[in-house]
Amino acid sequence: MQTSITVGQASLELVQGDITAQPDLDAIVNAANAQLTTGGGVAGAIHGAAGPQLARAGRALAPIAPGEVVVTDAFNLPNRRVLHALGPVYGRDEPPDELLASCYRQALELAAEEGLTSVGFPAISTGAFGFPLRSAAEVALRTVTDALRQPSSVRLVRFVLFSADDLRVHAEVLADLQT
Repeated sequence: MQTSITVGQASLELVQGDITAQPDLDAIVNAANAQLTTGGGVAGAIHGAAGPQLARAGRALAPIAPGEVVVTDAFNLPNRRVLHALGPVYGRDEPPDELLASCYRQALELAAEEGLTSVGFPAISTGAFGFPLRSAAEVALRTVTDALRQPSSVRLVRFVLFSADDLRVHAEVLADLQT
């Protein structure tokens, strides 16, 4: 199952897959930790695929705060850049919705500043950081659709979701936002 809609001048896609295997995207977003080091989940997969240069590049930019995004080269990944977003830890970092929205908004702003045309997002903060999936999907999709209505170089945003359930929930939220 794949969902695709047009928002402004851009396409928004929802797919299940591996975020490190998106060669047609200029950038992917890392669900980073504050130190921009190798972690588990999305960060572990991205660091593993990019190679040790990614952690070295991140060291100079760390630490980052919840809601903040920084950019590095993608090294061994098939993309040009990695946008590192520190999502909120649910129940600790407040206000969680605003911090999560900031991750998506800042990533798209940085992508535009870099002249990038396509970005892949994971479901930021929904793994080890404990953000409820449906609530996170609502924040993410509302923020991204609002941003895509503004002039930007970004013409494609793809949510690359780990599980079929993640994809189903995002598709339901996206359908609700369109009504």
